[in-house]
Amino acid sequence: MAKLSSDSTAIRMLSVLSPLTLLLLWEVLAQVGAIDIRLFSSPTLIFKAFIPLLLSGDLFHHTAVSVQRVIFGFAAGSIPGIMVGISMGLSPLVRSAIEPMIAATYPIPKLALMPLILLIFGLGETSKIFTIAIGVFYLVVINTMAGVLSIDRIYLDVAKNFGASRKNFYLTVALPGALPMIFAGLKLGMGMALILIVAAELSAAKAGIGWMIWRAYDMFDIEQMFVALIMLSVLGYIFSLILDLLERLVLPWKQQCR
Repeated sequence: MAKLSSDSTAIRMLSVLSPLTLLLLWEVLAQVGAIDIRLFSSPTLIFKAFIPLLLSGDLFHHTAVSVQRVIFGFAAGSIPGIMVGISMGLSPLVRSAIEPMIAATYPIPKLALMPLILLIFGLGETSKIFTIAIGVFYLVVINTMAGVLSIDRIYLDVAKNFGASRKNFYLTVALPGALPMIFAGLKLGMGMALILIVAAELSAAKAGIGWMIWRAYDMFDIEQMFVALIMLSVLGYIFSLILDLLERLVLPWKQQCR
C-alpha cells in the first residue's frame, strides 16, 4: 500500500514538473537568443500580456463565449451519437443502413464543410454549434457502436431469454456494456470540439478564443496569440479532468482494475 501511495505521489509530481521544466527551458532559450522572441515570444512576455487581458475581463469574456459554444456543440453531437451508435450495435439492419453513409462522409474534413454550413445556418451561433456537433457525432457514434459490438453475446442472449424489451436492451445491457468505449469516444469528441471551435470562430465570429487568435495574428500580437493558445490548452485539460471524473463515478470498477 505504501509503495502504491509513493508511486501515485511521484506520478503527480512528474505531471506538474514536466510542464514547468518545459516552460523553464523555453524561457532560457529566449533569454540566450536561441529562439526568435518576435515569433516564439517567451513565458515572461506572455505572462505580462496575460495580466492586462485578465484584469480587463476580455480573456474571461472570450473564454466564456467559446466554452458555451463547445458545451452546446458537444451535447448536440454526443447525445445523438450515443443513441445512433447503440442502435447500430444492436440492430444489423440499422447498421447496414447507416454504416455506409458514415464511412463515406466521415473522411470529409469538417473544415471543408464550413462554407456550406455558413450558407445554411448563417453567421450566428447555430453554424458554430453545428460545426462542433458534426465533428463530435462521428467519433462518438463509431466508438459507441464498437462498444456495443464488443459486448459478450451471452449477455444479449440472457436478456432476450428473459423477455427484455427494446428499452431494457438499451438501458440495462447495451449502454452499460458500451460505456468504456463511449467515454473513449467522448474524450476524442471533446478534443475535436476544441479544434473545431477555433476554426469556426476564425471565419465567422466577433468573440471567442478563435477570434482572439485571428485578431492577434492580424495585429502581429504574438503574446496575445500565445495567451489564447494557452487558454485553449487549459480548457482541454479541464474538460479532460471533468470527463475523467465522470468516468470514475460511472465506471468505478474500471479504476479498481488498474
